[in-house]
Amino acid sequence: MIILGIDPGVARTGFGVVKHKTQLKCLGYGCIKTSPDWSDGDRLKKINQELKRIIKEYQPNVLAVENVYFFKNLKTAFPVSQAKGVILLTAAQKKIPIYEFTPLQVKMAVVGYGRADKKQVQNMMPKILSGLKEPPKPDDAADALAVAVCYVFSNKQQKYLNNGNT
Repeated sequence: MIILGIDPGVARTGFGVVKHKTQLKCLGYGCIKTSPDWSDGDRLKKINQELKRIIKEYQPNVLAVENVYFFKNLKTAFPVSQAKGVILLTAAQKKIPIYEFTPLQVKMAVVGYGRADKKQVQNMMPKILSGLKEPPKPDDAADALAVAVCYVFSNKQQKYLNNGNT
């Protein structure tokens, strides 16, 4: 199974691709970058186009995206929500199932502590994912890989619970 993890943003949308078979392997990661000089529409269009390219290249089975419920700055809440809308639409158009996780869920899954900082998340990625020799940069890409890992860990737990285990 191939999981595409996304950390939504307008200036930088992080993406991370993880393959799950007998182990977790990093297939790729990076950021979709847009310029503040572009119109809002052009920035969202760029996210859509690049996400389509990434989907075509990696052929993910699922898309896991970070769901942010709380914003410190209302000015960033709307643009990030717009970017997330484009991400969800792009996945839906490609008929890719979408799973959403809060930052707390992601941090709990990869670090074991819901209030972990970005550096801790970054440093855990090479320990969890084969194919990574050092922490991925920038942190948006590391967060996206962590979202993909969270999907795998939460899916395993759900299967375990569904089999009558407690």
